[in-house]
Order: sequence, then C-alpha cells, then structure tokens
Amino acid sequence: MLRRESWYVNTKRVYRLYREEALQVRTKKRVKSAAQVRITLPEASCPNQRWSMDFVSERLANGRWFRILTILDQYTRECLCAYADRSQTGEKVAEQLHRLIELRGAPESITSDNGAEFTGRAMDNWAHQAGVKLSFIRPGKPVENGYIESFNGRLRDECLNVEVFLDLADARRKLDQWRSDYNQQRPHSALADRTPDEFASVAMQLSSALSPGERAEGLTQEVVCVERFK
Repeated sequence: MLRRESWYVNTKRVYRLYREEALQVRTKKRVKSAAQVRITLPEASCPNQRWSMDFVSERLANGRWFRILTILDQYTRECLCAYADRSQTGEKVAEQLHRLIELRGAPESITSDNGAEFTGRAMDNWAHQAGVKLSFIRPGKPVENGYIESFNGRLRDECLNVEVFLDLADARRKLDQWRSDYNQQRPHSALADRTPDEFASVAMQLSSALSPGERAEGLTQEVVCVERFK
C-alpha cells in the first residue's frame, strides 16, 4: 500500500516499525492437518461468472448474536455483500441475491455449503427463476469453497475482531464501511496488487473488447494483470 501511494522506503525498515508499533493484525493460528485428496473445482474465467456465499456469526455489545451473509465474486475477489441480521433465512438470502442481480446481472453459478438456508425451498425457487446453478460443496469440506473461507478470515481479523457493534444498525454501518475499503483501497496479491474494484474495471473493459470466440475461451487473470501494466 505504501508503494501505491508513491512511498519508496526500505522493506525491512517498514517491517521493523510495523512490529515495534504493534500494527500487525492478530490472526488466529491455523492448525495444520494431514494432507487429503481434494477435488479441483472449475475456476471462474471472467467477472460475474461464479460467486461464493457463506455466513459469519458475531456478537453485539449486549451479547446477542447476529449473522452476516457474505457473497464474493470468485474472479475479481469483490465483496458483493456483507449483510447483517439477527437471523438469516432462505428468503432473506434470496432477497439479497435478487438485489445484487438487479445491479450486476446473474452469475452462472453460486458455490455454498449445505446449510439449510441455502438448500431450502426458498433458494431452490429463486435459483430456478433466476436461472442460476447452486453448487454445493461436500459436507465437512469448507476448503472446496476456499474463496469465501479466505475472505471470511480476513473479515474476522480486520473487522469483527477489532470493532464493537453497539446494535444491528451500527454493525451494518461498520460492515458497509469495511466492505467499501476492502473493495476500493485494499490491494490483493492474486490481482497483481490491484484492488478488487480496479481489477474488475480492467477485466470488464477487456471482456467487452474481445470477440465472441475469444470471450468463449475465457479471460484469464494473467491477461488482465499484463494488460493493466501496459
């Protein structure tokens, strides 16, 4: 982020100051597990092709729990939704997805776990009407939805663990502020250190410039990254 703001400083010096001032985000240590055979899922090749969604739980200042519906574009890494409510149902999920589709259009598929909110009749009816395929991972295999799991970890470390939510309205306001900062200000290493918004803008421009045949072959992230620095 310093380089993006035209600061040219020694990397080791920045890291030393970063440690001395205790600026690092305290992350939960991940427990290493034995290697397992994993199924390779198809990757998105253009913006708005495949989304991922999941829930994250958190407490208000008064101790009451609330849940956050998170939705991510697998290709651009944009956080499309971080909607908080005291409870989440299939109807509420469908409502948020309908809102997103009106703004962005419908994806080809959405990856999620097998939670009742995602597998119920409300979501089944919505998916049929919207023409969207619901792709469910295997039970107990969150790694198969790695994009949203990684995003939820960042949301937890950078927002939920450092904020105090006075009430539901306060939680929604702070989540919306963090989502805007994540999309517009935070560079992502998988996007050639571009922000999700910047990467999505370039990807959409390149996609519109491609012929139908080229578009069918898919627009890789490497092409977008190279084009961005021409």
